[in-house]
Amino acid sequence: MNSCPAADTIQPVLDDFSFYVSFFQDSSATASPSAPPSSSDMPKGRRRRDTGAATAGNERRRKRRKIANLLTSIASIDVQHESQRRESDDDWELSLEENHHQKAEAVLDHYCRLEESLSALENDAGTLRSKRIRLTASASAASASAEGEGEADAARGIGGHQQRRLWVKDRSQAWWDRCNHPDFPEAEFRLAFRMGRATFDMICEKLGSAVAKEDTTLRAAIPVRQRVAVCIWRLATGEPLRLVSKRFGLGISTCHKLVLEVCNAIKTLLMPRFLQWPDDDDATQAKSRFEAPSGIPNVIGSMYTTHIPIIAPKVSVASYFNRRHTERNQKTSYSITVQGVVDPDGVFTDVCIGWPGSMHDDQVLEESALYRRAATGILKNTWIVGSSGYPLMDWMLVPYTHQNLTWTQHAFNEKIGEVQRIAREAFTRLKGRWTCLQKRTEVKLLDLPVVIGACCVLHNICERRKEEMESGLEYELVDDEMVPENSIRSVSASQARDNIAHNLLHHGLAGTAFF
Repeated sequence: MNSCPAADTIQPVLDDFSFYVSFFQDSSATASPSAPPSSSDMPKGRRRRDTGAATAGNERRRKRRKIANLLTSIASIDVQHESQRRESDDDWELSLEENHHQKAEAVLDHYCRLEESLSALENDAGTLRSKRIRLTASASAASASAEGEGEADAARGIGGHQQRRLWVKDRSQAWWDRCNHPDFPEAEFRLAFRMGRATFDMICEKLGSAVAKEDTTLRAAIPVRQRVAVCIWRLATGEPLRLVSKRFGLGISTCHKLVLEVCNAIKTLLMPRFLQWPDDDDATQAKSRFEAPSGIPNVIGSMYTTHIPIIAPKVSVASYFNRRHTERNQKTSYSITVQGVVDPDGVFTDVCIGWPGSMHDDQVLEESALYRRAATGILKNTWIVGSSGYPLMDWMLVPYTHQNLTWTQHAFNEKIGEVQRIAREAFTRLKGRWTCLQKRTEVKLLDLPVVIGACCVLHNICERRKEEMESGLEYELVDDEMVPENSIRSVSASQARDNIAHNLLHHGLAGTAFF
């Protein structure tokens, strides 16, 4: 805002005009300092000239007076204009301040009204919750007493009127309704969900407390069986979410949410029961069962590492780049690793999921929880059999990898290959049964370990309940094994391996395939 000019800035203007007025007045006064001579004393020609000069002088004096009056008027107008402008600026400032106060009062009034509205809404919500609790209690009492549908409706306070429901898109659930019907063929159910109806019912019963939702006044909750079915069918077929949505008559976002919810419930409730490290009794049985076909003592597990394809991540792209798969398939590949230990039945007892696909098998092993547990001595005097991609350690038994092997070493590699084949076949069934692990999915990278872990748990349930895989689900497992740079990390383990190889050959336990 421009400030009003000060009073002293106007004064020089007035002084200047006064100076001109005084100048004109002084000039007119000094024009004839003395009285003119009488006409009788002057010559006739001179009298005419003096008369003309006097007339011209009078005319000039009149003009000067007019100019002085005009300048004085202009000065007065300027003073009046400045005064009006100062008054206008003062009025504008007062108006601005008054307008500011009015707006502040309006905002404060609106805020007060908003607080009152929120308080009223909170009170209404509390009242609705109280009414809902009372209506639920009344409905439960009416159902327990079995007084009839009319009395149950009265107890709910419905009064014979239909409750309001939130509008949802009308989608067909015909396919799921057929699958959920008791008369649906068992073979088709097993093909769709990779398990029999009894196993599916058992899983629904175990997960019911975690995934069940209650009906609301706006919509009915999705049943537990349908929630579990959405997840299992998605894992089994690997179909995109839009097809899952069409099959079950649900929204795409709802299907995605259900898959993650059920997978998390499987991780929380079923993984501690169906995927756990063997105790002493189970370890003793595993040693006996592994030794029977191979002749190698003290083996409690067989290890294998596979890769799961993923969509190129937005961060750390180079870490997930799988160079070996890219070279073999002639297509850029990104993956994460899954390391698993299985028992003689091909049931997972330990898994390590999610490390980038650029890491080798020995690097993934070093980052696993199993490696840290082994460092505490929990695997003392026991073996886990691995492929040539792992190093030889005090608890890790691997085949010979150098050139020009002896007959004894060939025989040992043949027998240890039989043990390692158990883990390989387990991963073959895992990927064949749960097709989502064969191709890139829409699941985010952070959520993918939970989904893969759920597949491992479901695999264990199917293996323990002797669920057979349907024909046509076989999968060819292809993973490259690279010998680590430091393949022997324990001298005592190397000596123990030589002793095992010697005993296999000289006690008639070695095969003859190497001849």
